[in-house]
Amino acid sequence: MSRNLLPYTTEGWISHLFNSQAARDGGVIRRQVRDVERYVGREVFLTEMRRRGYPVLENAGQFLIICNQEPIRRVV
Repeated sequence: MSRNLLPYTTEGWISHLFNSQAARDGGVIRRQVRDVERYVGREVFLTEMRRRGYPVLENAGQFLIICNQEPIRRVV
């Protein structure tokens, strides 16, 4: 029996991303840049983050998505 573990539509992938507990709690989630580009495309992803008002950081091949609109303060 085969299971489809990944939602392959753009809407399905984004929905799956924001159904995580961390996202629902207003926390931080991360995704590999290559996966974002493969499944939804960078511009579609960033447009959705802007629409939600969520800051996104990119570092070492990862997107860090802050699932709230609180200010970000770098401490070191």
